[in-house]
Amino acid sequence: MRSADPVVICAANNWDEVKLADRHMAEHLTEYAPVLYVDPPISHLTRLNAPEVAPSLKRPRLRRIGPRLTRYTPLVPPKPMAPAMLPLTNRIARRQLRRALRRTGAERAQAVISTWLFVDAYGACEERVRAYWWRDDPVAAASLWRRPAERLAAGDRRLTEDSDLVVSVSEGVAEELRERGVDAAYLPNGCDADFYAAVDDVPDPPDVGLPGPVAGFVGHLNSRTDLGLLEAVVAAGASLLLVGPRDSSFEPDRFEALLARPRVSHVGPKRFEELLPYLKAIDVGLVPYANTQFNRNSFPLKTLEYLAAGRPVVSTPLPAVRSLRTELVSLAESPLDFAAAVMRAAGRPREPSLVAERREFAAGHSWSARAAQLAELLSLSAGSNGQRADAEHG
Repeated sequence: MRSADPVVICAANNWDEVKLADRHMAEHLTEYAPVLYVDPPISHLTRLNAPEVAPSLKRPRLRRIGPRLTRYTPLVPPKPMAPAMLPLTNRIARRQLRRALRRTGAERAQAVISTWLFVDAYGACEERVRAYWWRDDPVAAASLWRRPAERLAAGDRRLTEDSDLVVSVSEGVAEELRERGVDAAYLPNGCDADFYAAVDDVPDPPDVGLPGPVAGFVGHLNSRTDLGLLEAVVAAGASLLLVGPRDSSFEPDRFEALLARPRVSHVGPKRFEELLPYLKAIDVGLVPYANTQFNRNSFPLKTLEYLAAGRPVVSTPLPAVRSLRTELVSLAESPLDFAAAVMRAAGRPREPSLVAERREFAAGHSWSARAAQLAELLSLSAGSNGQRADAEHG
């Protein structure tokens, strides 16, 4: 029988940022246990560089998000991840985490799922299971995250060694860890299939007026992106819709030249809840990622999200996409082959049966299914009427 003790998710992303895997998983894991979602520790100065997280600093910092789901924001001194400050950050974050857990009415956690490479959350909640959620290749991410590779590697080693279980979005990484004697499981990202089911019933986006066919990319525009693929798609005759934040340091001249083309539109970042009209506007979803170690070990959320919206997908041949083992995603590597695959997909009629097949496939990879897999790995069980948090105080 399952207790009412929560699962604590030490998340990679602040709740107020773009909705990514940790928020999706937290919401669906509540079917198996109460969940305490813990934002990455921030200081009062964080809002200067990341204004989108400013609401996190408002009281109460422990707040109920929904049934069986509570969110907490640890507040620490400025520059919390600087080597000189990290010992203090650890002490404060661990003390606040323990206090937040007890304020939910629990004395210990069933499990702590951590993505924190620098802050050690283990032990603060007297958890039964410690799980490292390996979401990205930390060493390969050094330039993206603007952190020294050696510090990221050290954090990765610590988490791997201190965890009872490593859950990886990369099938290859999970296999490699198992060969080293680590208890590791493959758990790819999922999608909110129900959310995308209404994509064709929403109004058209007011800031898009591109002629068809429209190829669309939803995600961060940064060094992960192969601009040559996007340039080739436009040169082949498709319009290009870009939705997401842009790294201003990423090939600025070349990117501006792409945006200057008449059939290209970049609408900037959009919240998860705002995405449907933009997915309605596209005919083909793109996963134009370069062949880098970081990308090879990643699992792009957008692949399944395009399918859930009923759209065909063209992707570079990333291992994660290959692991889906479906012909519903076309794979192409060179710019010419990528553009040709896009034009073939765009030229195919949007047959109801094919749209339904894409959506059915995506539904099989829902976040609900992923939460069920994770619950099994953590030995959780559904069906408890556990005590809910009373977090309506600061």
